[in-house]
Amino acid sequence: MHSMEHLHGLLRIHVHRGVHLAKRDVMSSDPYIIFRMGKQKVKTRVVKKNVNPEWDEDLTLSVEDTSLPVKLFVYDKDTFSLDDKMGDAEFQIGPFVQALRMKLNELPSGTIITRVQPSRDNCLSGESCIVWTEGKVVQNLVLRLRNVESGEVELQLQWIDIPGSKGL
Repeated sequence: MHSMEHLHGLLRIHVHRGVHLAKRDVMSSDPYIIFRMGKQKVKTRVVKKNVNPEWDEDLTLSVEDTSLPVKLFVYDKDTFSLDDKMGDAEFQIGPFVQALRMKLNELPSGTIITRVQPSRDNCLSGESCIVWTEGKVVQNLVLRLRNVESGEVELQLQWIDIPGSKGL
């Protein structure tokens, strides 16, 4: 790990599910996702034979530079050959970080802080809401995968403060 003073904190990505992912085998696919931010790389488990996989898995990235995009790559796990690509996407954490910096508290759970609109410059398939939920700020994202015939990935972002880091 890098020393704490370069770190803003941790980004927790809750990987909820994939929807209508591409079929890469005869009947289905065995998808998993790799997330990259800068030089870091984390990945989900493989879900067997499912183009609508429910991962419900938490992955964590250390954030040193909030301007770096988080990139994700979906693959189909193959036993005997290279894993097939099933699309990719990326997202910026800028709006999420701005919402965190507002240092909000005592809001009713479910209050929408910011809405991020889908545009040509992002991979959002619909409006992404940054919401105050049970005492913390979360962002819900549905990303449309690129470079593939179909597929979306549903994520939720949370922030984890680390003692001794420079914070936001």
